[in-house]
Parts: sequence; structure tokens; C-alpha cells
Amino acid sequence: MKILIIGGSGTISTAVTARAVLTLNAEVFVLNRGNRNDELNRACEKEAARLGCAVKTPVYLTGDCKNETELSRLISSVSDTQERFDAVADFIAFTKEDVERDVRIFTGKTRQYVFISSASAYHKPLCDYRITEGTALANPFWQYSRNKIECEDFLMNAYRTQGFPVTIVRPSHTYGERSVPLGLHGANGSWQVVRRMIEGKPVIIHGDGTSLWTMTHNRDFARAFCGLLCNANAVGEAVNITSDESLTWNQIYGCVAAAVNVPLKAVHISSEFLAAAAKLPVSGAPVYDFEGTLIGDKSNTVVFDNTKLKRLVNGFYSHIRFEDGVRETVRHILEHPELQRLDPDFDAWCDKIIGARENALAFLKKS
Repeated sequence: MKILIIGGSGTISTAVTARAVLTLNAEVFVLNRGNRNDELNRACEKEAARLGCAVKTPVYLTGDCKNETELSRLISSVSDTQERFDAVADFIAFTKEDVERDVRIFTGKTRQYVFISSASAYHKPLCDYRITEGTALANPFWQYSRNKIECEDFLMNAYRTQGFPVTIVRPSHTYGERSVPLGLHGANGSWQVVRRMIEGKPVIIHGDGTSLWTMTHNRDFARAFCGLLCNANAVGEAVNITSDESLTWNQIYGCVAAAVNVPLKAVHISSEFLAAAAKLPVSGAPVYDFEGTLIGDKSNTVVFDNTKLKRLVNGFYSHIRFEDGVRETVRHILEHPELQRLDPDFDAWCDKIIGARENALAFLKKS
């Protein structure tokens, strides 16, 4: 078998690539710019150690995945019309133009094309907190989600009218060892929030912290994803891949604080206020866009129904509890200072927002 992974070095795709190389009886190709393939090789080594098997790495194809001519040339170098890919997974398709290009290139070239969509595409505001693949897709708050919906619509139409063999996967909040998953952070990622915890400073939790959320470790995601690859029953289907564990945001932040062995000092501020305040240039601080990530995603209670996934992948279930997974993530980041990306602008923004809340409370007490 031949499997092609486009991208292959992100949080989700690194775990998928390592798992596919080591557990599937297939020749796995990775097509990307080659900037992080050393990290991908190390991920294969670590996964091989976990599985107790010999180390294998993918075959790398280096090029610009967005350049249709170059992409076609690279594809033709390993698969002609007589020898198709058994599966192609594109992890860096974000717009309709991206999937239109892929349909042109891979029609007749693969038995399965896997598109990685997003659970953020589900209807916001939610009509029901329980999410199945049949939940309507609509997100007026986040362009990223609307782009994914447009991609899904195009691909499913290609399946219905042309027989293009698409499988749509909808991940939610998936994390790995490179970054601590949190609800609110700045441009440099979440480490600054963890740093605030370590320094004994208060951290902002959106809303009252009681809405439910689902965190999925990328190794669990990879196990499910590889079960869908070359799976004829998954063609023409959209499938959620998430953990079954539902946590409140208070619990999530509490697990992170416990992982760095400090008490959690939480300040709860409404998502609407945070989204509005983020758009204001506060004393020269950067302007943030939290409307999509909060109002269009993380502020909503979601509980995913993975019945379809378990049917397609022989009773799949997640192995890694968030409490354990995030402890592993924190340990890895503490051992790798290059991952500790500071964000003084976001740190100052948090101080200003918390200060504004305290000033408002003081004013109300006086009035």
C-alpha cells in the first residue's frame, strides 16, 4: 500500500505520520517543505520506543504543496495512473482553492482522500451541547470555520457527483508535547499563561469556567485516524475524532497548574468582554481576535458523540486522560527551553484586563 501525507509535521499530523509509518503495512510518503522533518524523525523514534518496534521513517518529498504544477510533478514521481495511492491525507488544506486543487490532482490517483476539517465548524450558537456528525455546520463568528465548511461542501459534492473518494475528519482541541492547550493565549502560544501560574500571578479563564470542553491527545487521535485510512467504509463519511472525556475549563486550568505544582489563581471574565476588549488597542498592546476562538468555539459547552468512529474503527476509545497527557506535555516543555516562548505583550494585556475588572469592582463598591 501507498499512503501520502501532505504536511505531516504539525501537532496532529506528526503523531499521525509516526503512527502510520510504524503500524500500517504501507509505504508512507510525506510531502512538505522539509523544514521540520528532523523533528518528525525524532517523533518516529519516540513512538517506536513506546510501541517496542524497529524505527522506521517516511519517504520525504520536498516541495511547495500549494504550487499545483510542482505538486503534480512530485505526485507523478511516485504514483502514475496505473499505481494509485491507497490514501491521501492533506493536513494543510484550509480553503476551497486548496481542495479544488487537490481534487484536480488526485482524481483517479487515490482510493481515499482525507480532509481534515474542524469541530469548530459545528453550529454556533449551539442548539444542543451533544455533537454528532449530523449536527448542522454554521459559524458566523470565525472565518477559519466558514472556510472549512466551504471545503466540506465542495468535497462532498465532488463525492456525490464524481465519485471522488473523500473522508472528512473533524478534530476538536488536539494537543501534543509542544504546547500546553488552554483557552486564551497570545500570538506566541500558551507558555506565557503557564509562566504566569508559575510566578503566582492570576490567569484569565473565559466565562465562569464551568462550560464543558474536550481535549484529545495527538497519539489518541493518530490511533483513530490510522484506523480510518484505507478504510472503505469511511469513504463518503464525516467522522469526529475526539476523546470521550469532558472537562470544565476550571478543571483544565487546574490540571495545568497541578502539572507545574502551583495553586491555580483564576480570574473569570466573560467571553463577550474578552472578545470586545481584545479588539481595542489598549495602551499600545497588540489587538487580538478572540471572537472566533472564544465566541465561535471555546466558550460553548460541547460533548462529542463518537459512536460513528467506534463503529468504523472497531470500538476505538482514547487511552490518555487529560490530567496525564498535560503533565507529560509540561514535562517535555520544561526540558526544552526553546519551546518556552515568552509573550510579554500578552502578559501585559492580561494584567490590564484583570486590573480593569478590579477597578470596576472598586468603583461599584464606592457608588
